[in-house]
Amino acid sequence: MINSFELNNFGPIQQFVCPRASHINVIIGGNGTGKTIFLKALYTAMRTIEDYKRGNEPRSASEILSEKLYWTFEVDKIGDLVRKGAEAPLSFQLSFNGNSFFYEFGKDTTRTINHIENQVSPRESNSIFLPAKEILSLQSLILQSREQSKTFGFDDTYLDLARALRQAKTRGGDYAEFAQSRKSLKDITSGTLEYDNLSENWQFKKGNQKFSIGVTSEGIKKFSIIDTLLGNRYLDPNSIIFIDGIEGALHPTAISKFLDIVVMLAEKGIQFFMATHSYFVIKKLFLIAQQKDDLSISIFSAAEDNWNTANVKEGLPDNPIIDESIRLYQEEVRLALE
Repeated sequence: MINSFELNNFGPIQQFVCPRASHINVIIGGNGTGKTIFLKALYTAMRTIEDYKRGNEPRSASEILSEKLYWTFEVDKIGDLVRKGAEAPLSFQLSFNGNSFFYEFGKDTTRTINHIENQVSPRESNSIFLPAKEILSLQSLILQSREQSKTFGFDDTYLDLARALRQAKTRGGDYAEFAQSRKSLKDITSGTLEYDNLSENWQFKKGNQKFSIGVTSEGIKKFSIIDTLLGNRYLDPNSIIFIDGIEGALHPTAISKFLDIVVMLAEKGIQFFMATHSYFVIKKLFLIAQQKDDLSISIFSAAEDNWNTANVKEGLPDNPIIDESIRLYQEEVRLALE
């Protein structure tokens, strides 16, 4: 898994150093602090590592990374990702299974990154990014926009997910490690996600009934996407999942159940990086951390130019969102006692 990382002058992130990542990693912070950019930075690095020398892939690591950054961040030139006003170049480094992946470039860089060092061995497993917006009803539009028109609009996180969902189920069946997780997902959704080739649309099947994806709840869609990627073996026990806005369109009970699924998958090997605005998410993970001694959970707190890392088991970090949630609770207690 990703062991550690360091970002310098990456968009709004002046510097963020994490000496030790966990099985489950959560980023909490307000709008504009760089949560999504951080997730995309890690994701583009992992996808570069995964695509490099896979099958008949002829491109160099530099070519893959340059294209990935361009289509994931949808910038006129890659140099636009360098922090505004920074004199030093943008630099990124991560350690994956103890091996280093590093690159840097300046604000004048157009489409080619010249300084890249990749010591990570070729990788068979896949990473995936679950964006904040719903994708199932837009899958055909995303594929057409990117594969045929080749225009901006849906970045690579959407395209990669659309392609991953298009992958057919394999004959090998489920990974044994995911049997309980998939059972729990089906217990929650009480149905399965299916692609109808005739209408070229996704449907949700519950018993003998089929429902259009347009009238299926957002929560069911999120659970079903995970189940589909486990079922078609796109994800395996060495995969990494990035989630932007885990609480999006989920009520508190669904969030709690979703995080229980995340924990089950993390215990089988999958590493998670998730962004959130929700104190409820953090509190749920805090309680999980107190119950499971062998599962590491980290919180990355983003507030203005400061990024801090905390182990959830040791308590919650200082953060405006957490502070405001606690303040409201204290105010409620004060009013109740008056």
